Amino acid sequence: MNLIELKPVPGLKLHRLGAMFCLLLMFSAAADLQAESMAKKGIEGITLSRDNDAVEAFPVEEIELTLQAAVQLALQRNPELAAFEKEARALHGLTVQAGLLPNPVIQYLKQDISSRSDTAADPSDSIRISQLFETGGKRSARTRAASLGQESAEQDYAARRLDLIARVANVFLDVLAGQERLKLALAGQDLAQKVVDAAEKRVLAGKAPPIEETRARVALATADIEVEQAQRNLISFRRQLALLWGNQNPVFSHVSGELETFVVIPGLDELEIRLQQNPLALRSLKNLEQRQALFTLEKARRIPDITVNAGITRYHDDVSKGIRVNDTTAMVGISIPLPLFDRNQGNLIAAQQRINRAIDEQAATDLQLKALLTQAYESLIAADAQIGKLRDEILPGARETFRMASRGYELGRFGFLELLDAQRTLFQNQTLYLQALANYQRLINEVERLTAGPVELADDNR
Repeated sequence: MNLIELKPVPGLKLHRLGAMFCLLLMFSAAADLQAESMAKKGIEGITLSRDNDAVEAFPVEEIELTLQAAVQLALQRNPELAAFEKEARALHGLTVQAGLLPNPVIQYLKQDISSRSDTAADPSDSIRISQLFETGGKRSARTRAASLGQESAEQDYAARRLDLIARVANVFLDVLAGQERLKLALAGQDLAQKVVDAAEKRVLAGKAPPIEETRARVALATADIEVEQAQRNLISFRRQLALLWGNQNPVFSHVSGELETFVVIPGLDELEIRLQQNPLALRSLKNLEQRQALFTLEKARRIPDITVNAGITRYHDDVSKGIRVNDTTAMVGISIPLPLFDRNQGNLIAAQQRINRAIDEQAATDLQLKALLTQAYESLIAADAQIGKLRDEILPGARETFRMASRGYELGRFGFLELLDAQRTLFQNQTLYLQALANYQRLINEVERLTAGPVELADDNR
């Protein structure tokens, strides 16, 4: 009986187009967040809308799930992302409110309504209208500050959207790698069963002691445990993925994609330049601009506003006094607060300190993003080298060793321990290669998330 050689598990690839389009979706979140409609560019031109009057149906979760479909489901159904979208809509309302003019005030006065006839006042009716006129550019400064606050919220929404896409891609990777890990475990189980059959025949033929069959059955039991563990992990990963769009019981049974696809890794300097497109970096910049706009508003508030009054007064006849008037007079007035004590000094100090704080926060955000990028970049370089070594040196050697050990065992040239050792070494390195591929793709997702853009695919994909 020939022991079949353990071959590479087919399909070990995560489609990089899926991971790359995820990051391309990021700046579709910069779509207009208006009070009546909020549209976002989606995958390959698909428009994702959350308007109340939207007629587009939600994407359907199918049996075979692609990364594109998973991202669509999460973007439209994730409640956390929806909450940030509502906040952006609310801030649009505040922007509208900030640009409105003060309402005029109308006043009606009736003089001498007393029933006593000895009052000195003449009976009259007055109607007055007053209007506040803001000076110093207060309304435009207030509108700009509110608009920048809305833009900051939009960048916050874009960052959350990008984080969600990255989370979907990573959990999708877990499911895909879990599927391949299960295939690997099943292949190992099948091989362990063949080893048991071979050992049993050798024992029956008197060519090997019974302990060899016992050892083979122990190895088979271990392979059974590996299969069970891989099945449980896959179930867990599938549920985690479905929960990202609010589904506790996954409809899909498996995901489709490829793990063994590679990219051209750019230089670290080039990637650091791309960091400026990260929504968190843009948000910190918008936050600084908003603080500066609020400082301009506080300076404008030092200038007193003007209130203009206008009205008419109608004097009536006083029959009790024998006075006939029946006259109407017009009146005009103006009022201006005198800035003797309150010249908005305290608010100016607070606004200036908040500008300084925003500058520090922007610097801290830049440093944090650079630190995360450096860590992901160095890990990606190491993962790339590890994959190359496993693929080009370790796995071919492990396969050849196992082939020779299995053939030698059949011919009686090698003992059972040598066969088990070769088998275990091959499975360990197959598993390590699978883990390295998944880690490589996660690191690419992280780099793309931080730089808010795709990394170029390698031409030959090795």
